[in-house]
Amino acid sequence: MIKRIPALLAAIAALVSFGGAAQAQSFFEGKTVRIVVGLGAGGGFDTYARVIGRHLGKHIPGNPTVIVDNMPGAGSILMTNHLFKVAKPDGLTVGHFNGAIILGQVLGQKGIEFDARKFEYLGAAVKENVVCGLTKASGAGSIESWRAAKAPVKLGGVAPGATPDNSGRILNAALGLPVQVVSGYKGTSAIRLAAESGELAGGCWSWESMRATWRKGLDSGEVIPVVQIVAKPMADIPNVPLAISLAKTDDARKLILVGVQNSSAFARPFALPPGTPRDRVDMLHKAFHATLQDPAFLAEAQKAKLSIDPVTGAEMNKLVADVFTLDAGLLAKLKDALYQK
Repeated sequence: MIKRIPALLAAIAALVSFGGAAQAQSFFEGKTVRIVVGLGAGGGFDTYARVIGRHLGKHIPGNPTVIVDNMPGAGSILMTNHLFKVAKPDGLTVGHFNGAIILGQVLGQKGIEFDARKFEYLGAAVKENVVCGLTKASGAGSIESWRAAKAPVKLGGVAPGATPDNSGRILNAALGLPVQVVSGYKGTSAIRLAAESGELAGGCWSWESMRATWRKGLDSGEVIPVVQIVAKPMADIPNVPLAISLAKTDDARKLILVGVQNSSAFARPFALPPGTPRDRVDMLHKAFHATLQDPAFLAEAQKAKLSIDPVTGAEMNKLVADVFTLDAGLLAKLKDALYQK
């Protein structure tokens, strides 16, 4: 009889697990899952969310409807605060935000009311490889011409702490490039339009997004990738210089690494509110990553020129936790660079 106890306990555990999964499935049936993007429509975050949203529902047991909404503001801080403080932790709200603001939390950025360590991460569809694209008309279509610019080159920003803002400020602090970050745009789509009108010279954000949403300008030569803030050259722009290679001091290299480059893997997270039931988190995590392997999804992503390079929820948790262990001296230098007037 005693020998049968472990088997009995295992059977009970299996039944409990099955019951939880069945409850989660019945919960999602007939419901609507809402992906809320913290940036404006038409940009890279929005584009990825909408393509994923068109395929996600069929991978969630119960096949709920999936819709995508936008809640832009403060570089996605507005939406991320909402996800943390307001959204119900029931599995029906998924937030998609600019992960650069996680570093903002560590640096004590004003307006942040969330704790990034408490979200339930589904992961990310892609790692972010930042490239600065400038218009030919700006006259700063190369590092040499950028360095020689007589006035600061205007780069579009979203809000302090967002990737486009951080990237421009880090290039100024680490490489001495003349930069004026013009912040307040609702997303990269608005930055593109401003650059095309001559209001800006360009901007810095994910190459995966830029090459998909600014394809016409890149193909025509009216938009030029000038510098890439990545560890090694992107395969399709191998001759564009690396920011890290242009740095002349260890301090400059550290600013580039921690300020932009190292955040690549957690830059585009999909997350659930804290306290979401574990069975629903697990089910949505599984569905999210099944979607990223779905042939129909991959075909649509390829057609839209969207790169797919997934990050799991567990990987995201570790990456986020690591940001909170950065050296205090380095954080002080980053704060000076990123929140300069």
